[in-house]
Amino acid sequence: MPILVMKFGGTSVATLDKIKRAAKRVGREVANGYDVIVVVSAMSGETNKLVGFVNDTSPMYDAREYDAVVSSGENVTAGLMALTLQEMDVPARSWQGWQVPLKTNSAHSAARIEEIPTDNILAKFAEGMKVAVVAGFQGISPEGRITTLGRGGSDTTAVAFAAAFEAERCDIYTDVDGVYTTDPRVESKARKMEKVAFEEMLEMASLGAKVLQTRSVELAMRYGVRLRVLSSFEEYNPNAGTLICAEEDIVENKPVSGIASSREEAKMTLVSIADRPGIAAAIFGPLAEAGVNVDMIIQNISEEGRTDMTFSCPMDQVKRAEAALDEAKAKGDLNFGELISDMNVAKISLVGIGMRSQSGVAAKMFKVLRDEGINIKVIATSEIKISVLIDRKYTELAVQALHDAFELDKA
Repeated sequence: MPILVMKFGGTSVATLDKIKRAAKRVGREVANGYDVIVVVSAMSGETNKLVGFVNDTSPMYDAREYDAVVSSGENVTAGLMALTLQEMDVPARSWQGWQVPLKTNSAHSAARIEEIPTDNILAKFAEGMKVAVVAGFQGISPEGRITTLGRGGSDTTAVAFAAAFEAERCDIYTDVDGVYTTDPRVESKARKMEKVAFEEMLEMASLGAKVLQTRSVELAMRYGVRLRVLSSFEEYNPNAGTLICAEEDIVENKPVSGIASSREEAKMTLVSIADRPGIAAAIFGPLAEAGVNVDMIIQNISEEGRTDMTFSCPMDQVKRAEAALDEAKAKGDLNFGELISDMNVAKISLVGIGMRSQSGVAAKMFKVLRDEGINIKVIATSEIKISVLIDRKYTELAVQALHDAFELDKA
């Protein structure tokens, strides 16, 4: 039998009624001739509750016990889904990470998948099981301890299973009905896309689009897993949602496919640093060691041997960045006049594989922002992306103006 992977997020299994609704979708795919691997998240709100229990019990917690507690939410959902399917006369069994076994490294709360042996589940399929309900977000370390994959890890679990079992497709059921040209809450004319290339989705996920977890898209692109994002709450439609696939599966590439925006950025500037060989390493080495995720970087023109260096990072990492740079200055490894942190910025990004072959996208973007009176603070580009930092108050205006200028409401 061909294998299909179906992943249901927390909002899709938030109640027993929603689990029944999801189970009916699974039963339909079984009737269509598939053996199905269902990957489930914890019921909506459960993981936050469990994390709260851990923090209240032990603020300086043992990460191994943290994983033991927070992974239990998925176990509950998996068992309930299996029971629901059995009540529908669909042969189903629940599988916790250690039973598969989904093998990870030992990085508790942020583990990486190393191997998914297929023998156990395939043997059960051969015996007549039609659905394996797998608890997402979890695995087992070489030491035999439960591990978790980090927030959004159930998406990664689903894609990894689809790759390991060479599934025909991996369907990600969530509370949105696909991937849009931009956030529909910001631009009412945002259009749901029929297909998105892996690279585009990877850029959009990393730039703040929260439809899919970034690691899951990386995995799908590496192993060529066809992903489909669709809503749990719409009536069945075999052509619903957005397909994330290889670039060659997309017939026509517009220069810009989508616009991502993020209000969770901060701009940091080191004023008056020595313009000498190795200065960038002296700045970004300590930041890397502190786990600060630096994105956009710009260096000013040198004057009298001094220059300024500006970079962006997530807002919740600003304190960590300030501490790392102040420590480097105290040690004498780095000398700067002032460190300025600007938390009132937003990142706006154009994404499109069509940029590779069409010129003028950057010029058009900059003209649109100029015409709206929006000043650009920092610019960063890649082969299929142009990102700018602007004042946060102009986020909606920038997205709406660019969406209109590039006619993203039109297919």
